[in-house]
Amino acid sequence: MGDNVEVPYPQYRCGQCGRELPLTEAHLTVTCNEHRPGRVDVAVEVRPATAADRHDIEDICDRALGETEVDTLGRTFDVLAQENLVATSEGEFAGVISLAGLGGDLAIVLLSVYPAFQGHGVGAVLVEAAASHAASRGLPALMVGVSNDDIPSFSFYQRHGFAIESVARGLLADRYGSAEPGFSGIPVRDEIRLRRSVCRP
Repeated sequence: MGDNVEVPYPQYRCGQCGRELPLTEAHLTVTCNEHRPGRVDVAVEVRPATAADRHDIEDICDRALGETEVDTLGRTFDVLAQENLVATSEGEFAGVISLAGLGGDLAIVLLSVYPAFQGHGVGAVLVEAAASHAASRGLPALMVGVSNDDIPSFSFYQRHGFAIESVARGLLADRYGSAEPGFSGIPVRDEIRLRRSVCRP
């Protein structure tokens, strides 16, 4: 964000025409179930990332962020140095969830799904895999931070069991020097932190 980082790649897909959209051009619409674009889940396999996945992880980070470093939950994480789970569909790289231990919980550093695979259940499968991973490690919860403009992610995480834990008001505006436009042109100011308890074995 800010003047030095340009994110030219699409991050969302239009539900009507299928055109891939950059962050500031994407908008929400309210529809009934009858007129909601049909969701067709795809077969997804999730596995731990290997060295062979590095290029794909770098590419999806570059498209989403312009870099592999992520500032979230009060820390800076390098995605390439974290525990990463990758999703593939019919052999094609579809998305990644990057995880790190944080304060006794497991933090979601990054969840990114290519636009062509959005709306097909890939993100949900990755989050459930992360919850299972946390439980297998004996960690009580998943944590994630989303920016105040990121309404799609905020909605997604709440639909998948997360609740607001805290709000770091003004954190993002302070970090970037101003409230830059984000999703749908909403000024990016705050980080909303959400938490989901997981069942331990």
